[in-house]
Amino acid sequence: MLFRWWKNRRRRKILAEPFPAAWQAALVRKVGHYHVLSDAERDRLRRAVQIMIAEKTWEGCRGLELTDEMRVTIAALMAILILGFDDFYFDNVETILVYPDEYRVRQESGLGPATIVEDSERLGEAQYRGPVLLAWNDVEEHASFPGYAENLVFHEFAHKLDLLNGAFDGTPNLQSDELAARWARVMNVEWRRLQRAERAHRHTLLDPYGASDPAEFFAVTTECFFDAPHDMREVYPELYELFRDYYRQDPARWPPFIPAS
Repeated sequence: MLFRWWKNRRRRKILAEPFPAAWQAALVRKVGHYHVLSDAERDRLRRAVQIMIAEKTWEGCRGLELTDEMRVTIAALMAILILGFDDFYFDNVETILVYPDEYRVRQESGLGPATIVEDSERLGEAQYRGPVLLAWNDVEEHASFPGYAENLVFHEFAHKLDLLNGAFDGTPNLQSDELAARWARVMNVEWRRLQRAERAHRHTLLDPYGASDPAEFFAVTTECFFDAPHDMREVYPELYELFRDYYRQDPARWPPFIPAS
């Protein structure tokens, strides 16, 4: 109770400060989604940006000098996901690590008695009870030029929403038993559908990477829902309605995207 009072007091103090003009310019210049939001949504987004920039630890990695423009761009994309939620600002994320581009991760895997060590290149990662890692070049491209059902920030922070129930299982915290029942049915049907398409090498609106497991399916569907909503509503109407009810947003009502810069 005391912690919540203190957190709300701190956030009121953050929001009492005017939104910086340079941050507003960054939204207009770098974030394509900002241009399709209503005035009320833009106001909620700016408030979320202020809170998340203040509350998170932001670190540039591998020599990247992290600027306010980078923070604002990333925080704005994070905010898109939570515009329909009340008083939630990715409280399960403390640190955001930003690399200039792809980074390498050393992985160990077992094959019988042998252990294989190999490096893999990644653009992003949402660690369990850890930070979110992002490659800035990919973030910047898809922030400025939305509409291709691809967005690294949407993908990795969808994983953090998924983790609110304690597991990477493709099922975030759901608001009702009715939604949970629909979620189990629709997600299973559409995930299997994507798997069949991937095995047959058929092109799909959803990234075929989502066929790998339910957690990745939730993440790539989130990308599509916010970055290609009109196409998703047409191609996957039941899946679109499910995500509309979960996120409490209807992005298919947005006008078509235009480049931010």
